[in-house]
Amino acid sequence: MTTPFHQPVDAAEVPRFAGHSTFMRLPAVADATGLDIALVGIPWDGGTTNRAGARHGPREVRNQSSLMRRVHHVTLTEPFSLANVADVGDLSVNPIDLLDGLKRIETGMRAIVDAGAIPLSVGGDHLTTLPVMRAVAAGGPVGMIHFDAHSDTNDTYFGGNPYTHGTPFRRAIEEGLLDPKRTVQIGIRGSIYATDEHDWARAQGIRVIYMEECTRRGIADVMAEARGIAGDGRTYVSFDIDCIDPSMAPGTGTPEIGGFTTREAQALVRELAGVRIVGADVVEVAPPFDVAGMTALAGATILFELLCVIAEGVAARR
Repeated sequence: MTTPFHQPVDAAEVPRFAGHSTFMRLPAVADATGLDIALVGIPWDGGTTNRAGARHGPREVRNQSSLMRRVHHVTLTEPFSLANVADVGDLSVNPIDLLDGLKRIETGMRAIVDAGAIPLSVGGDHLTTLPVMRAVAAGGPVGMIHFDAHSDTNDTYFGGNPYTHGTPFRRAIEEGLLDPKRTVQIGIRGSIYATDEHDWARAQGIRVIYMEECTRRGIADVMAEARGIAGDGRTYVSFDIDCIDPSMAPGTGTPEIGGFTTREAQALVRELAGVRIVGADVVEVAPPFDVAGMTALAGATILFELLCVIAEGVAARR
């Protein structure tokens, strides 16, 4: 099939270990002009409260994404023929100034959104999603389908700091970026700080689905509810790699046992078909804690799954 869109380097022509490292082996471009989907790295973990290292996530996910091929083996989606996709590089970050780091990420993401591209980013810790949302939701609040072990709706840490990777969605709701009544969190689990830790999120209207409920109901049923919550409005998708069990994704800052398998994670993302996705991310891949690149590979594979779903949506709206 001929297409005017950017195409990945063919591994049958150039070995995967050769050439420049880019997401999916796509061309590296200077900006998002003319793109339908912009793959972008956010190498910043200034909101991490314990095990830092997610700043290295984009580089390692790029490396592992060389294993992605052109066609999805289940849906037979050919994302690179449905949408114009390229790697726009990494956003400017500041590793020693949290507030300036947030501002830089927002500025860089606004340029992508203003160019008309859908941002598909790789972090970085989960606080990176807040400035991304500031750009994506500039025209009005978005809904969200959120895969994670943690709700990330806490208030403050360490004497009143409002910006950590445990607070982005509380801030997003307060800033009017996120519509809590169109938000669902899937796979939440693990010990919590207090019995009422998730009460604020529920009081705003967020649907919190614990891992145990996911297991009991099954992926198809849970995701049918998620699609219903998102409706047909503009929706952001955030995938924290720690929603996957650490036996399969150990390279993350806050691992929680009892999570999804990688196979289940793929199935979850495939069930996003039909959702009007205006931005998405894969976050919290921390290579310093990884084993044989398995977490980065999981992140790259989920990135490809997201790309396929988003490309299908782009094609359907042409």
